Amino acid sequence: MWKIGRSITGDNEEDEGESLLGEDSGGLCSLSTTQRIYGFAACLVAGLVCMLLSMIVFAKPIKFAVLFTFGNLLAVGSTAFLLGPIQQLEMMFDPVRLFATAIYLVCVVIALICALWVHSKVLTIIAIIIEIGALICSYRYSLSYIPFARRMVSELMIRLCDTEL
Repeated sequence: MWKIGRSITGDNEEDEGESLLGEDSGGLCSLSTTQRIYGFAACLVAGLVCMLLSMIVFAKPIKFAVLFTFGNLLAVGSTAFLLGPIQQLEMMFDPVRLFATAIYLVCVVIALICALWVHSKVLTIIAIIIEIGALICSYRYSLSYIPFARRMVSELMIRLCDTEL
């Protein structure tokens, strides 16, 4: 966590080949820590913009599914800039997250198939709902890596939605 703060202030120039989690990238990635943070932010913002734009075309489930799913993939893939793609995949396919990841990936494929080839609005919406549920389950476990994050999100959900996540 300290490396993120040091990289933002520019004090981390000697750790150019090292990932944010302190592991050596082994020369596989030539991006500096600052470039990785910029890549993460750009990819995350692009994903969020796609998801917000998908709300505009919500009445057209096919366009909604394509934009929303593409936005989700960008947002999920943005962390690959911070961790590296191999570690990102290792974390996604961790035995604890394997079930949620498998459901998420299957629903992404099903949503795109239903939207682009089958043209079924009902099946597309069902696949998107399950995709969101799997994504929430996966991120709920991911919050356990950040101190007090699960408790803060749970308290926020109780205050806003009168339910616990």
